[in-house]
Amino acid sequence: MNAFLLHWTFAIPEIWVLSMACVVLLADLYLGERLRDVAPVLTVLTLLGAAVLTFFEIGQSGTAFAGQLLLDPFTNVAELFSYLAVLMVVLYSRRYLMDRGIYRGEIYVLLLFALLGVMVMVSGGSLLTIYLGLELLALSQYALVAFHRDSLSATEAGLKYFVLGALASGLLLYGMSLLYGLTGTLDVRHIAAALVNVNSSNLILVFALVFIVAGIAFKLGAAPFHMWLPDVYQGAPTLVTTFLASAPKIGAFALIVRLLIDGGYGMLESWQQIFIALTLVSLVVGNLIAIAQQNLKRMLAYSTVGHVGFLSLGIVAGTAAGFASAFFYTIVYVLMSLAGFGMILLLSRAGFEAERIDDFKGLAQRKPWYAFLMLIIMFSMAGVPPTVGFYAKLAVFQAVIAAGYVWLAVIGVLLAVIGAFYYLRVVKVMFFDAPDPDVDSENAPIVRDDLASATLSMNSLALLVLGIVPGPLMAFCFYAMQGVI
Repeated sequence: MNAFLLHWTFAIPEIWVLSMACVVLLADLYLGERLRDVAPVLTVLTLLGAAVLTFFEIGQSGTAFAGQLLLDPFTNVAELFSYLAVLMVVLYSRRYLMDRGIYRGEIYVLLLFALLGVMVMVSGGSLLTIYLGLELLALSQYALVAFHRDSLSATEAGLKYFVLGALASGLLLYGMSLLYGLTGTLDVRHIAAALVNVNSSNLILVFALVFIVAGIAFKLGAAPFHMWLPDVYQGAPTLVTTFLASAPKIGAFALIVRLLIDGGYGMLESWQQIFIALTLVSLVVGNLIAIAQQNLKRMLAYSTVGHVGFLSLGIVAGTAAGFASAFFYTIVYVLMSLAGFGMILLLSRAGFEAERIDDFKGLAQRKPWYAFLMLIIMFSMAGVPPTVGFYAKLAVFQAVIAAGYVWLAVIGVLLAVIGAFYYLRVVKVMFFDAPDPDVDSENAPIVRDDLASATLSMNSLALLVLGIVPGPLMAFCFYAMQGVI
């Protein structure tokens, strides 16, 4: 009985987030307009409480609910960074939502349920649990994208995301069902053991891997499954886009860990070939099409496709160092995206979305501190030293070269150089172009939200500090992946 209770407590962070999401919902229902700040405050307390509960679990391992949930180092580290991502989204949110008349508690409830979906995916020990977490995340995201009902672009983006997301979920579910039919178990650890006796050329296994990788590629935003990304990133409210580019990416990486590494590492050579193709297509499509974009949100969407290509280099390596470097890249990408979209949030105001590249003209003259922070963000995304983006790219290149894929690393380096162009174009516009009088409105003060401004400053400066001292974060990622293979 004691052992059962001990393992049951491994699910305490998930139970806490679920309970508090219900509390936030009820608080918003009964308090409503009278105390509209209650919902974000309760959300912040929920995230801090979940972080404390997860911190106390570090160093422990086991299962909960008869193996449905796993507790290992990856679970702890991934959940902690998921809390951080959602926390930053909440800190960015208040003024942006108020300016657009959508400052309501429902959005925080949806964020918490989406976070819960990520947590279940990260800690999922069976195909059933992982899929339930995925659907909880997906349904919350559909509602978040279309949350601004008065916006035609948001409604259109929500509908596109729903249709394509349902298709991707169906592909993933079909792949899981084939895997279950082949192995006779839903437990990812038992699947790994059962696949040892299955020939890698087995037709059912091949179809299962193809469908599973296709579903994962959609959730990551890898080409050619990226068709939803630009339209959804541009059409959704920028706050929602900020969330889509952060915590769900950790959940998508968790799909790789649980389904392909925990459950299918014995079939590495089979799904590795598929990832090589995804990597090449993502690097080319993301970095070349982003050059032609004039909308910054669309540019960052195609940039995401390119970053997924770089991230996949570590997966292709198929080694412990490769997986750790891929996880490191995922976390770095989340931090860069939070800062990049956070800058758009901060420069936007009622009736104006600072989402065009031309909106950043002369930013160094209008708001020099923000221009400096955006410089760091763009340099990090381009992989310019001494930012952390450079070290993230270096880590995946080292891993893929050590695995013998030198030609793949060479292609990656060439496309990284090409991709630097569209990031440096933003820097050029900020520092060398004259301010646009329509953008430089006298009604737009330099600082509209001290909390969001401070959050953005810490986020952006962290990209520089982590680039100078990347060791602790990389060690954290190696610790997270040590129990995976």
